[in-house]
Amino acid sequence: MPQRHPETTATDRLVIVGNGMAGHRLVEALLARPERPAITVIGAETAPAYNRILLSPLLAGEMERSALTLRSAEWYAEQGIELVLGERVESIDRTARRLTTDAGRELGYDRLVLATGSTPARPPVPGLELPGVHVFRDLHDADALARAAQAGRNAVVIGGGLLGLEAAEGLRKRGMQVSLLQREDRLMNRQLDLTAARLLESELRGRGLDIHTEAQLERLEADTEGQVCAALLADGTRLAADCVVVAIGIVPNAELGRVAELEVNRGIVVDEWLTTSDPTIHALGECCEHRGNLYGLVEPIWRQVEVLAERLCGQQAQGYQELPTATKLKVSGISLYAFGPTEAEPEHEVLSYRDPQQGDYRRLLLRDGRLEGAVLYGDTASGPWYFEQTLAGRDLTACRAALLLGAADAQALLDDSLNESPQRPAKEAA
Repeated sequence: MPQRHPETTATDRLVIVGNGMAGHRLVEALLARPERPAITVIGAETAPAYNRILLSPLLAGEMERSALTLRSAEWYAEQGIELVLGERVESIDRTARRLTTDAGRELGYDRLVLATGSTPARPPVPGLELPGVHVFRDLHDADALARAAQAGRNAVVIGGGLLGLEAAEGLRKRGMQVSLLQREDRLMNRQLDLTAARLLESELRGRGLDIHTEAQLERLEADTEGQVCAALLADGTRLAADCVVVAIGIVPNAELGRVAELEVNRGIVVDEWLTTSDPTIHALGECCEHRGNLYGLVEPIWRQVEVLAERLCGQQAQGYQELPTATKLKVSGISLYAFGPTEAEPEHEVLSYRDPQQGDYRRLLLRDGRLEGAVLYGDTASGPWYFEQTLAGRDLTACRAALLLGAADAQALLDDSLNESPQRPAKEAA
């Protein structure tokens, strides 16, 4: 890894490869600082940066396309930023500090940021190459799925994580009969305990989703015209499928780093200042790897952006640090908030509460009085407060009795404990 970090000046040429959410967030952060380099942004998509988080409500028909756009192409021009869309960087000459796009465009740089994002992971299943098999990653995918929903009746979604659930619910709202396949024993197994997962599954089944947990997909089958028509499971179950959506996770888009002969494991390896093995090249977001960790949620990526923006503007940035990340499900009508371990360890104290009539469930994991994990389903209003206590490493012993009641009651007890006089009574002191 690099040991030196050359200073950036306002006359430097900064090229950002990637006009996704991470790359755009970096642009906004740089513009907010008094000293910034000259910026060129290159995006492989033809549309300016947009909010991928809102692809799910877009697919469900709950939002218009225009609501996703973060900034127009005109805005970039007004800010003095060169924006190149519809071109993909193919090579990087690190010696000459020059890159070349698939359109033959050559650009020089003093600093280069790779924010190339990720690509959908694909399972090794026969039939995955058939027409009618989709992923759910960008605007093109959302448009293709919306058209598929108009033309077909049955859909199979592979993957019971965040993205799979959002895709399944979006297609259901488009009028399709949707079967959801989850390889694990419960939905969102990386974020939820069994109780919360079962509550979520019951709600989704009630809406009409056909959910299969512990499902092993054997193959996809084609009709006489070569179009996907069914998914066959290992137990012999055959599910009709006019379209199939693969949503089992993401893989870092690190190929450009390999082409440039940077250090790459699963992602492009970076240090605490998001610097690669070349001190003039940085990587950010889903394409990078820091201490073995990969990224698919916005919270850690936003923290990376702040670190890198300070570094690029010549400021003394505190290095990026891994912190817990909270998860929220973006499905209309379902409130869910979770962070920390999904399973209790022997050292954990487990506090739980459930109200079947209201559909509320809370489970807290504490170690030595400090909150390490929480799962909230239904009433999630206290989720951010719980998360704040975890990030602060605060001892919650004084409000333990009120923790399950919610943030207001617990905070009141905490405040009372802090306001109590630390002095002993006068007669004891004497």
